[in-house]
Amino acid sequence: MRKINKIIIHCSATPQGRDVDIETIRGWHVDERGWSDIGYHYVIELDGAIKKGRPVSIQGAHTKGHNKNSIGICYVGGTEKDDIKIPKDTRTDAQKDSLTKLLLELKVDYCEAVIYGHRDFASKACPSFDATEEYKYISDYYE
Repeated sequence: MRKINKIIIHCSATPQGRDVDIETIRGWHVDERGWSDIGYHYVIELDGAIKKGRPVSIQGAHTKGHNKNSIGICYVGGTEKDDIKIPKDTRTDAQKDSLTKLLLELKVDYCEAVIYGHRDFASKACPSFDATEEYKYISDYYE
């Protein structure tokens, strides 16, 4: 089993309200980038549905230099509705609830893991909010 010490949150960088499902994202990764599978381990769709992507037992492809020991979670959204160049926290209430639920579940199995946003490792706005700060209480709870 992989040693997991990071849980990294991403956004799909799609416009607010655009309904993108996990299979669409998988297509972007597999068909357009030539990867073996979707890069994320989980995707949270607009309605809050938590969809499994790449198995957690397999290294993801979501954060350069940090995939070996991390789990990648992506929520659908992350940009202004009319301009995808403008980052925006577009999480629906259902997505927020599901993300919190998933993080709590993952911390039970990976209690040493710290929660980060992709922006903590790359010069990007992703996930369009400060995930490290917002979920610090979950990161700290199981230490």
